[in-house]
Amino acid sequence: MRGHKKKIVTASWVALFFFFAVFSHSQNAHFIKLSVRDYPDFSRVIIGSSFSLPFHIEKSLSSLLVRIETNLPFRIQREAFESRLVRSFGWSKAGDSYILDIKTKHRNFTYDHFTLDNPPQLIIDISDSNEKRSREQANIRKKEDLSSLPIPEEKSSSSYQDVKTIVIDPGHGGLENGAKGKFGTLEKDITLAISLELKAIVERNLAFRVVLTREEDVDISLENRAAIANNNKADLFISIHINGSYRKNARGSETFFLSLDATDKEARRLAYLENNSAEFEERIAADNEDEIRMILWDMAQKAYLKQSSELAVNIQRELNLLLRTYNRGIKQAPFRVLTGVACPAVLVEVAFISNPEEERKLLTDEFQNNVAQAIYRGLANYIKANQE
Repeated sequence: MRGHKKKIVTASWVALFFFFAVFSHSQNAHFIKLSVRDYPDFSRVIIGSSFSLPFHIEKSLSSLLVRIETNLPFRIQREAFESRLVRSFGWSKAGDSYILDIKTKHRNFTYDHFTLDNPPQLIIDISDSNEKRSREQANIRKKEDLSSLPIPEEKSSSSYQDVKTIVIDPGHGGLENGAKGKFGTLEKDITLAISLELKAIVERNLAFRVVLTREEDVDISLENRAAIANNNKADLFISIHINGSYRKNARGSETFFLSLDATDKEARRLAYLENNSAEFEERIAADNEDEIRMILWDMAQKAYLKQSSELAVNIQRELNLLLRTYNRGIKQAPFRVLTGVACPAVLVEVAFISNPEEERKLLTDEFQNNVAQAIYRGLANYIKANQE
């Protein structure tokens, strides 16, 4: 009887040992996860990883070769997919590197890429060159067809005197945290604090009505932010955000106004991050009317292109002077929050929360107040210059 109990205890310890061994292995195992999503303009390959991905990309006939330099063992996770442009994935090992062969369905393709840091991701957008030319021609035809639809008229210089309502949009909120800093700072909290301060300064110094798209930590969809501006007959719209980058030394401020085409790769990446709330991600693949709506509102915003660029220049100038941060300049990008706004509109990226030095500044009341003061001065200079 005693021997039987001893066997049971021994068996239990053996089982427990194997359980912890398997659990420990699963906890320490690295992985690379592959997925593909089709969008109206391109196919997106998302390479997610549990570790940083030193990589090199090279085009070869109908393949895109991604060389990943690592000695770490890893598991490959693949999501099943059907894609308009991507045919399959292949893997091979070459020395201390692994090569991911992304096989496409056409030789005549172009690609662009960017990376995200938390978690590590390499994102590659693949476009069919023939489709791109056809799409550009179709967009020209769409714009011609849409030209008969009502578009806000460009405001004359005298109409600047009629600025009565300013809408301030604190980026993110609720479940949408936005970017996150090394010390746990959330973009949504900083944008709200700066926006509340800016509202108080404007109301104290200018005889304008100021509306916030949110005054607390709540979810507001990108479409509803634009609707709030339009329902309140906004004359100016300022969306406030905090930047993030996989490069820890990225720093400074930049101000954007709307365009379907991003100024550069960084602007495109930033627009992707700001646009892709969970709600938007679900809708974009299912509803191609968004593309038409984007074109229409791009046309609408072109009526305010001059005013938006002037507002951006004035705000960026004051940010540079008052904050003495690195000047990243005035840029254009397809920010969805700006597309539906029927007035001059800009998006301000105040500083980089991913930069520990700038994150510390963002946490201080002094820096937040200085940001609000700088945006207010840019706003006031813009209004004054166009009332003369």
